Amino acid sequence: MFRGRFGLTLLIIGFIIFIIGAKPEVFGLNRGVSVGFVQIIVILIGLGVLTLGGSLALLSLWGKNTKSLLADFGTRTIATGYVICFFTALADAFGFGTNPMPNVFLGRLQSQGLIIGIATIGAGFLMLLPYKRGQS
Repeated sequence: MFRGRFGLTLLIIGFIIFIIGAKPEVFGLNRGVSVGFVQIIVILIGLGVLTLGGSLALLSLWGKNTKSLLADFGTRTIATGYVICFFTALADAFGFGTNPMPNVFLGRLQSQGLIIGIATIGAGFLMLLPYKRGQS
């Protein structure tokens, strides 16, 4: 019970941090022309807290029951999705992108990679749900 509430609290906090990074003008913060390095880091921290909170909340739905093999794959898929988000968003900072380190920003390819990673996290969340089979 506590793990579920803690997970939902982390999920809400992570979502707020994610929104601060993605759309700072919602909170009245000044925003430059492009999404810069600090903004990318805030987005990734928010997404990480959101992912951790969502995972804890969904794992609490299992209770004392044993997790299924699909749920185990779901936790690994969630982690893989976050790694995809992390490395695609920071591709410029790692030297794989088109801009060198002082001019790091979130371009079109990085944002597409971020969307793919978030979709992977969502698929992992769906795998983590405790599905019950109908009794026939």
